[in-house]
Amino acid sequence: MPDRSDSESESRKLLRRLRDTLAEHGQGQERLDQITTLIAESMHAEVCSIYLFRDSETLELCATQGLNPEAVHNTRLRLGEGLVGRVARSGQVVNTADAPSEPGFRFMAETGEECFSSFLGVPVQRLGEKLGVLVVQSRNARAYSDDEIYALDVVAMVLAEMTELGAFNGNGSAISGPHEHPVMLRGGSGQEGTAEGNVWLHEPRVVITNFVNDDPDAELERLREAVTELRGSVGDLLRMAADADKEHREILEAYQMFANSRGWLRRMEQGIESGLSAEAAVEKDQSMTRARLQQVPDPYLRERLYDLDDLANRLLRILTGQGRDTGAMMPDRPILVARNIGPGELLEYGNRLKGVVLEEGSVGSHAAIVARALAIPLVVHCDRITIEALNGDTIIVDGDEGVVHLRPDDSVAAAFRDKIIMQTRAAERYAALRDKPAIARCGAQVALHMNAGIMADLPSLEGSGAEGVGLFRTELQFLLRNSMPRRSELAALYARVLDAAGDRRVAFRTLDIGSDKVMPYMNRPEEPNPAMGWRAIRVGLDKPGVMRMQLQALIRAANGGPLTVMFPLIAEMGEFISARDILLREIEREARLGHPLPKSLEVGAMLETPSLVYAPDAFFQLADFISIGGNDLKQFFFAADRENELVRRRYDGLSVSFLTFIQKIIERCAEAGTRLSFCGEDAGRPIDALALAGAGMRALSIRPATIGPVKELILRADLSEVAQIIEDAKQQGLDSVRPQLVSYVRSLPPLDRSQFQPALNGVTSPDT
Repeated sequence: MPDRSDSESESRKLLRRLRDTLAEHGQGQERLDQITTLIAESMHAEVCSIYLFRDSETLELCATQGLNPEAVHNTRLRLGEGLVGRVARSGQVVNTADAPSEPGFRFMAETGEECFSSFLGVPVQRLGEKLGVLVVQSRNARAYSDDEIYALDVVAMVLAEMTELGAFNGNGSAISGPHEHPVMLRGGSGQEGTAEGNVWLHEPRVVITNFVNDDPDAELERLREAVTELRGSVGDLLRMAADADKEHREILEAYQMFANSRGWLRRMEQGIESGLSAEAAVEKDQSMTRARLQQVPDPYLRERLYDLDDLANRLLRILTGQGRDTGAMMPDRPILVARNIGPGELLEYGNRLKGVVLEEGSVGSHAAIVARALAIPLVVHCDRITIEALNGDTIIVDGDEGVVHLRPDDSVAAAFRDKIIMQTRAAERYAALRDKPAIARCGAQVALHMNAGIMADLPSLEGSGAEGVGLFRTELQFLLRNSMPRRSELAALYARVLDAAGDRRVAFRTLDIGSDKVMPYMNRPEEPNPAMGWRAIRVGLDKPGVMRMQLQALIRAANGGPLTVMFPLIAEMGEFISARDILLREIEREARLGHPLPKSLEVGAMLETPSLVYAPDAFFQLADFISIGGNDLKQFFFAADRENELVRRRYDGLSVSFLTFIQKIIERCAEAGTRLSFCGEDAGRPIDALALAGAGMRALSIRPATIGPVKELILRADLSEVAQIIEDAKQQGLDSVRPQLVSYVRSLPPLDRSQFQPALNGVTSPDT
């Protein structure tokens, strides 16, 4: 059994006294006052003070033993101001025998602290969330020992937990608990839209109610048994992932390394020896890990610390018996909040969700693709959302601006409800245009198709007024599974898609994996730049067995009907010829087997690299159609990674250079008589779509929810006028046509809705 020093015994004694004090009835301020007295006595210090955050930038003296009582709730410090502010900003301990000589020292006359030389301040924080600062001071000039620092750090951790549980709330208390105030958090827009609802945490917090142990030996045994169980479960996961891709195995190997770390176990044992329960000791180390995360700039090291953080959560669930299923009922209007989530897990929630907020994630992630398919707003890169949010909290998600409001006040909630009402009315207004073709005032018609990837998309085909499916992403069926799907399963799925589409055309894009789309059961090569590496058609041509199986499934799904197949990321004519030949050989094979052949076959390519624009004329003559993959083409054109928040918004899709490039593609397809469409996020933004149409695009493939707004603007506009605006911008040497187009759209008269009245079916427009 480990030795336990007298100072550690004093630490345990203090923790038990704290527990007893907190168990007594009392208001928040009274409890804080008692705690400062207990700590001062135990630490043999003349002063103990507790400073808590009033807002993100301001600390307030909330309780003290030894300083002027009149200073309580009157003394405030900015973050970084004085030694207390320094502890709060850095999250690091400040220990000095001569406080006035320390850099940044600030003398606060109202506290009467001028006679105290020594200063020890430790942060009060929980899982990386800074709540305040705990300070002890003495008259005699001395530096506090490592044991004393550790003891005060343990007490600060318990204070943080008690603050989290609202132990210092109460009638007449000036201390308000966490998770009570309105909070606005900024992230990035992963999917447009606005929703109001209640938080539903994907991974509910583990609630710890017992922080102090009465039997250290029993707690040590509990911890070691739980660690043994954890090591076994991680080992099982690693054995099950023997055939998984390298990245998946590396994550589990890191888990195994941390689970077997003696240093990690020793730190938790030390927490128990100081008086903490096993759960509290795990969480104390986890808080230290979270604090280090905020200081580490290296992304690799940050990921490893995230691994340790996840491992601590697993260990806490073993110790407490609290799994993900807490028994809580999902609210009526759930907004899912998570650090990150896979597409399969998100699909399991299905249409029950009203929105999603992720602490990580990206605009091109699988989760973003599913959120778009489910037509629910998504905010990504929303820092601290999993710390701030609790199950059931009122939450507003503004996917248009990438903003989240937690526990909004009445004025904010009212403003967003008005916005939601306006969006609902707009959707009703667009529904009236559903069966109206998108014909501009000049007589030019633009075909509007929809993007899809799962069966949940298909009901939107009828309701949105889409003329067909311009892009059906087939990779989601591969990404959502732990093993390769069977040909028969894919054929059945594709057949259901075609049946749901009826007479409308569906363009199936063959498997587009690689880059950020990684199948868990396929080995992934190490690449310095995966977005420009082994992906899409390159994988298909190098592993033709998978491509052949998918093409066979598509042919059988067509069952004698029309079939449209599109190959992704074609960079040169030879790739298209090779892929097309594989398809034609599979057609011949199916004929020999006596299976029905498609009554018509269209074979096309996605143009996503600038190189293909300059392919030989023979390529454009050979392809039945071409779809511009706007997302990838734009990032390659501007050399700006669309997953990189530093650059992805730097370049405008309405830049004159990019529109001129698009016009070059239009000219080449027109010369060859090749059908052309544009597929990408830009085409779903009305003004951007108008510019593309003005440049000469006559077919767009976009998300179902954006078809109505795009159609309405096209109906109002004259595309010859838009073309002239683009031409004038070229002549004037402008970078972008956006300002001119925005001005043009504002000058357009409202749509004459009288011609659409028969389609309204009783819907009241906000214009009436």
